[in-house]
Amino acid sequence: MSRSPSPAEAVHDAERSRQWLTGQAHGAGVDRARLLELGAAMAAVTAAAAEREPVAVAPAPVGVDPGTPIAKPLPAALLRPLDTNAEMRWSAMAGQGYVVPNDRFFVRNHTVTPHLDPTTWRLRLFGDGLRGAPTRDAPVEFGLDDLRRLPAEEGAALLECAGNGRRFFAEQQDQPAPGVAWGLGGVGVARWRGVRLGTVLRLAGLRDEAVDVMPEGLDPHYVTGGVDLGPVRRPLPVAKALDDVLLAYEMNGEPLPADHGFPVRVVVPGWIGISSIKWVGPVEVSTTPLFSPWNTQFYRLFGPGHPADGTVLGAQPVKSAFELAWDARVPAGEDVLLRGRSWSGNGPIERVEVDTGDGWRPADLVGADRGGPWQRWTARWRPPAAGRHVLRARATDRTGAGQPDRAAPNDLAYLFDAVVAHPVTAC
Repeated sequence: MSRSPSPAEAVHDAERSRQWLTGQAHGAGVDRARLLELGAAMAAVTAAAAEREPVAVAPAPVGVDPGTPIAKPLPAALLRPLDTNAEMRWSAMAGQGYVVPNDRFFVRNHTVTPHLDPTTWRLRLFGDGLRGAPTRDAPVEFGLDDLRRLPAEEGAALLECAGNGRRFFAEQQDQPAPGVAWGLGGVGVARWRGVRLGTVLRLAGLRDEAVDVMPEGLDPHYVTGGVDLGPVRRPLPVAKALDDVLLAYEMNGEPLPADHGFPVRVVVPGWIGISSIKWVGPVEVSTTPLFSPWNTQFYRLFGPGHPADGTVLGAQPVKSAFELAWDARVPAGEDVLLRGRSWSGNGPIERVEVDTGDGWRPADLVGADRGGPWQRWTARWRPPAAGRHVLRARATDRTGAGQPDRAAPNDLAYLFDAVVAHPVTAC
């Protein structure tokens, strides 16, 4: 699968935000006045968060009663539950190959994992961006077997939650923020197999005048601040939809697991994870700009240095992680082979360095990974004495972007990119 640069996503979302504010973009099923009220409420929440004060939001529940939000088992050795989500433990990747096995791939749910019948599931395309302007009630439909009969593609792609690393704003920088307290495990690479979205769009009768495509999830509606925002959805420009976006029905050689979008999900290489809609059903194709709360009100940067209505998220920054448990035990006075991975939304990793307490030195890169979604690396270390030690890793991508000692703050704690201090104990 090819990889489009994430800055294109920021340009698209910024333009849609401007058009939404001036009434030039539309989003079916969302009352614009109520959404503006919600935006004002969110501004108040982020302002209060910046002052470190408790925040009281509307009494309506966020999402729905979670019940059992995640379908797969959550063994403590593999995953760390976080409300309706689950974070991969990096120690679970020790001894694994390039991709993250399905049983430990992170889960990001806004509500709950739906249980869908693949025999009745349909991909339903509609909108004036298709010939004949099919409606939501009378769309162009494809079943799972229809998609499987089309030419298939398979490739590795990285998915990452925009809040990955959020807990370190509080732990390393004393800047706590609302939201899911992800460590560095809200990320993963898998091999996805499916059919290109562009192939399906053309079969459905894509018009030259189409500008936006918006896939919708079939999970329960998301409710916050007393506003029912409907299904999770996020628009893509037609150019991106025709480039490298996949309608995936397999993950690492198996049918998609329920938590990861069964029977079909969208995979959008190079864009933040919310773009890769799970449990996709309806797909709107429009000749006018589309918007949703997930590209105009949410997944934006608020706080110092940003305008009142926020800044659109750009590329995911560079991050690095050790394949070690937090506060792992290692033998003192013996050689230890440290392993880890680094990645960036801007492109492949070019260089990785580690610091085991005696200064920065180059890590050895796994040659087979060069140019891929993430880069594995190793470094040898002999703990000089028993006791506590701190390990650090930092990477530089092909654009020259690296990892600072301190991440730039924002009220909702997105895009953490600082070097993480990983504690270990030699004994």
